[in-house]
Amino acid sequence: MSQYAAALGLPLRHAGKVRELYDTTHRGEPAILMVATDNISAFDHVLATPIPDKGAILTQLSLWWFDQLADIADNHVLSADVPGAVAGRATVVEALDMIDVECVARGYLTGSGWAEYQADGTVCGVPLPEGLRDGDKLPEPIFTPAIKAPLGEHDENVDYDTIVRLHGEELASQLRDLTLAIYSRAADIAAERGIILADTKFEFGRRADGTLVLADEVLTPDSSRFWDADGYRPGTSLPSFDKQYVRDWLARASGWDRASDQAPPLLPPHVVAATRGRYLEAYRRLTGEDFTVSSPA
Repeated sequence: MSQYAAALGLPLRHAGKVRELYDTTHRGEPAILMVATDNISAFDHVLATPIPDKGAILTQLSLWWFDQLADIADNHVLSADVPGAVAGRATVVEALDMIDVECVARGYLTGSGWAEYQADGTVCGVPLPEGLRDGDKLPEPIFTPAIKAPLGEHDENVDYDTIVRLHGEELASQLRDLTLAIYSRAADIAAERGIILADTKFEFGRRADGTLVLADEVLTPDSSRFWDADGYRPGTSLPSFDKQYVRDWLARASGWDRASDQAPPLLPPHVVAATRGRYLEAYRRLTGEDFTVSSPA
């Protein structure tokens, strides 16, 4: 259900887990108004409890990252001049032909990659050295794509050859090389600020002339795994600036059975506040500036 359609008066193109897309124009040409809500998703569920200011934090952080990466990849942002109802949490972006691939770069072994490594010694078909621990740095960053799933279903990790079969060698290699180049730049920038970029995912679209364009959100706590470098100890629980805190609470403390048909429980106030605090800290650490909040802490 759309949160902003009535206020915007624009045709709703798509309402996803955390973003809403509306048809609009920019300088007389078709464009999209991309609005980031305060929704948060975990385990393929959109939770009933929002995180205040989350959408605005992710939008402003994405804009900052797009500036840092402008010499590596074109991005889809046309303007940040948006209607007042969505000020700060929306951008006007290009209407691209989106490529149906989650382009994941991993510099560290964790998450679903760790689970696969324990079973097979690989991640998305990429063989890795024996004896690695959860959280270990990989010998070099790897490209581990996924196929985007419908709303409510889990994206499917696949190997590089699958992307070649689906999209051809030329496009597959472009996606891989661009993903790893962006990851490398971003990891260096994050490291200068005391943050480890463990992994991240990108989405790309194509213009009519075939140019690949970096789209969606980029290098936010929703699309990335950020660890505090000061607390980095492989094989232990690693302090993060992303929504892992919410996942951990749901999996360990909430009493919710993920295998059941029950929706996840409401987040208690302390989990909301702690999660919001992590998003704000990620923004401050990365950009060097405090986020100007629109609602009380």
